[in-house]
Amino acid sequence: MSSSTDQTAPSPAGPQTGRPHKDRSHWLYIGVVVAVVLGVIVGLVSPETGKALKPLGTMFVDLIKMMISPVIFCTIVLGIGSIRAAATVGKAGGIALAYFITMSTFALAIGLVVGNLVKPGDGIVITPGKADKYVDNASHAGGLDLIPDTLVSALTSGSVLQTLFVALLVGFALQQMGRAGEPVVALIGQLQKLVFRVLTMILWVAPIGAFGAIAGVVGDSGAAAVGEILKLMLAFYVTCILFIVVVLGSVLWFFTRVNIFTLLKYLAREYLLIVATSSSESALPNLIAKMEHLGINRSTVGIVVPTGYSFNLDGTAIYLTMASIFIADAMHMPMSMGEQIGLLVFMIVASKGAAGVTGAGLATLAGGLQSHRPELVDGVGVIVGIDRFMSEARALTNFTGNAVATVLVGTWTRSIDRERVGAVLRGDDPFDYTTMVDEH
Repeated sequence: MSSSTDQTAPSPAGPQTGRPHKDRSHWLYIGVVVAVVLGVIVGLVSPETGKALKPLGTMFVDLIKMMISPVIFCTIVLGIGSIRAAATVGKAGGIALAYFITMSTFALAIGLVVGNLVKPGDGIVITPGKADKYVDNASHAGGLDLIPDTLVSALTSGSVLQTLFVALLVGFALQQMGRAGEPVVALIGQLQKLVFRVLTMILWVAPIGAFGAIAGVVGDSGAAAVGEILKLMLAFYVTCILFIVVVLGSVLWFFTRVNIFTLLKYLAREYLLIVATSSSESALPNLIAKMEHLGINRSTVGIVVPTGYSFNLDGTAIYLTMASIFIADAMHMPMSMGEQIGLLVFMIVASKGAAGVTGAGLATLAGGLQSHRPELVDGVGVIVGIDRFMSEARALTNFTGNAVATVLVGTWTRSIDRERVGAVLRGDDPFDYTTMVDEH
């Protein structure tokens, strides 16, 4: 659910800045909301019935788990190709990528810190449905189980770390092949489209999975479950707001002397568009046009914004780690500090694929849990029920992060007209939306 609700990013293999496709995900959004409400009602009125419905959530988690390996393989391989493409465009590309990696890592760490402080999920009881199915005995025996039997078996064994390892090898090998590897990259790009199409089909049964998962949790925990879920949502929204105002605002002011609230006001219309559509992709053309109007060189904007839509996902990063802590607490299987650090490292790499399409974020979350604590994967079913309620915060945070990144990279590469920035943000030269269609 990540892309149509977070930001439906262009493929990492080749970011495009075209117009967003027709999105029908609002029907899915309505379906999930109705399912969650019904699940809460059933769990409160008839706890035993709610517990009996739990397998519906487990089956949906199985469907998501089925997609983990192909999603991670395709997005990581194509993502490495995107890094090479961005880095070759010069100084702006290299600086942008370094900033994206640094800020995404920082956002992931903030999610872990807040999750440990707030401890969402303490009042919930999520009982594993088929935990033994997910447990990787090798990993629990102290081995990493990193090297697969064959190159292809990594995609069928269910081991996320093996899939990640093979994807990195293939991605860097294709990098070294240069032009000779382009047909293979194109083939993997087509495979990615097929995988994401299947994933999109699976997500249309998300209301059923959310209904079963929420009904089961409320049936086990009663009204306390609703309170814990609301606590997670509130903590996530507050964390995103503080990240934008304090972290992004401080970095922006320190390097550019631009006030974050002035920039937010300049992008106000885009924020309304994102809230209305639950997708930051709808505001992508506007962001490109308005950053150019602000006084940033067109070539810099053309590098930073499309690449950021695939790699600079601050809101999604916070969400992934907070959701992981929530699941661990709710299942009363807290992660050790070593496991949290390992999860952080995994998410740094895997989260770069979380913007590709609807549901990729859920696959990334499930993949991170499976790679470190397989018995926690069952808890993803509860996240399905509340994912949509947190989508706007993710989208707005991701969008703001990319706007700030564009101003920063423009400043660091001296490709920004600072006098024009001041004039535009003061309102002396307002943006003309009527000319955007012709120019872009």
